[in-house]
Amino acid sequence: MTTPGPVPSNRAPMMPELPKGEIVSTYDRYEDAKHAVDVLARAGYPVQQISIVGNELRSVERVTGRLTYGRVALMGALSGAYLGLFLGLLLFIFQPDNTAILGVFIAAVVIGAGFGMLFGVLSYALNRNRRDFSSVMQMVAGRYDLVTEPELVHEARRILVDSANKSAN
Repeated sequence: MTTPGPVPSNRAPMMPELPKGEIVSTYDRYEDAKHAVDVLARAGYPVQQISIVGNELRSVERVTGRLTYGRVALMGALSGAYLGLFLGLLLFIFQPDNTAILGVFIAAVVIGAGFGMLFGVLSYALNRNRRDFSSVMQMVAGRYDLVTEPELVHEARRILVDSANKSAN
């Protein structure tokens, strides 16, 4: 049995792994970390050697609204209409006779919307006491570290400090 060698630098590793190296700088917001990488890229720094690592991960669920039968029916109708639109496009592509395609296309969208509405309302009625709100789930980091090879840390820090000094003046 052989031990695999190091991963070539021009390809991403097959299995996810934390980048090794030293921390160049730390940011509270992802946008600030991205901006720092942009500054390094504009200065000619080899950005393929840098990684943004999110730490202190938290799951955040943002409530977007209250669910009602009307809202569930509308959301179900829209998702069903999208499915009907997709099926109508497939029929349009594979149907040999295109004379009545508009009617078939409209019927697919209407039938899809009807079934989507029906399944949405039935699902909501069965789960009504468990969840009466809609939400979006996100993973958010508490801080973001720029990590790079130990031999490149000083150059990256110098570029970021010079950029900060220029923008402060």
